[in-house]
Amino acid sequence: MKKTQNFKLKVSFAAVLLTLSATAMGDAKSAPEAAKPVHGDYQDWRLLSVSHRTEKETLRAILGNDTAIEAARKGETKPWPDGSVLAKVVWKERAHPNWPQAIVPGEFAGAEAMIKDSKKYAATGGWGFAHWQDGKLVMHEEAKAKECFACHTPMKDNDYVYTFSALQ
Repeated sequence: MKKTQNFKLKVSFAAVLLTLSATAMGDAKSAPEAAKPVHGDYQDWRLLSVSHRTEKETLRAILGNDTAIEAARKGETKPWPDGSVLAKVVWKERAHPNWPQAIVPGEFAGAEAMIKDSKKYAATGGWGFAHWQDGKLVMHEEAKAKECFACHTPMKDNDYVYTFSALQ
């Protein structure tokens, strides 16, 4: 009888611990996800390419979400698949303090995005334009999106994207 009670007590205790553990794990997983931007946190994305805008004196890292990286690796970017998101992270350039011939990132200047959804953004070549502000992805208003698209129009044959993947 005592063995049965001990066994029941151990099973009950284990069940309570499992329930508490599952609840805690569920809370730990859902909180960070809720804080992330709609299209994901670009800081966790992989490098697709880099660029140096001499006229703006900036360096840029072009990052891609999983959809964009997979498409680039397969060479399937004309057109990019819907769901691709390209992030352009921009820094002002500066000379390296110990190697003046080298240009390195200086002050952070911002992060922008292009979101591929051929139906939703049909008026702008299938691309939505946005920027990250306070950790959230904010879509540009219509006038700003049209301005961005106008700059990308010369790249129509490259699905309006200036970036050439360094992954191929």
